[in-house]
Amino acid sequence: MSEGSHAQPQAPVRLLIADDETLFRQALATLLDLRDDLSVVAQAASGPEAVAMARAHTPDVALLDLQMPGIDGIETAIALREHADIGCVIVTSHGRPGHLRRALEAGVRGFLPKTSSAEHLAEAVHTVHRGGRYVDPRLAADAIAAGSSPLSAREADVLELSLAGAGVDEIARRVSLSVGTVRNYLSAATAKIGAADRHEAGRIARDNGWI
Repeated sequence: MSEGSHAQPQAPVRLLIADDETLFRQALATLLDLRDDLSVVAQAASGPEAVAMARAHTPDVALLDLQMPGIDGIETAIALREHADIGCVIVTSHGRPGHLRRALEAGVRGFLPKTSSAEHLAEAVHTVHRGGRYVDPRLAADAIAAGSSPLSAREADVLELSLAGAGVDEIARRVSLSVGTVRNYLSAATAKIGAADRHEAGRIARDNGWI
């Protein structure tokens, strides 16, 4: 066999991991970096930092948490796609049907829960890198059953926190928004759902699988 007929080994897929939970992010980076077919080239703790890291390190695929300071994972994915052809995968503990629908509408090509195994994550990365789409089957089935959500990503986030018992000040701290902006999102969500108040809106949204 001639020297030129040998198959060239494929370069590992370059990964950016963005998650504000430092322990999870670092553990995931260490786990995936052990694989010969993947290479973690950058990490970020917020949406804006993820965008900056992407510009500096040109990853092939970005693994993004859904809820991050500054801008959330879906907004980050939109910003990354505007910058370059980066395949975006949401890896989240908030796998609601409404979140999945909004992510897919924004061009996200992968959506998995944080309980996924390293093998499933790697499979998702390679599928997205090849131009495909990878969605956790259970989350996909739930999204189909839930129907379309009228809420934006931020409206769903603040409504979910409100339903969990957080006050406006606490919500503002947790999502890195002003109190006035949080009130506006809650009012808009309540109006879209047609509820009497944000508590009723939260219950309706939960019952419909939107949060």
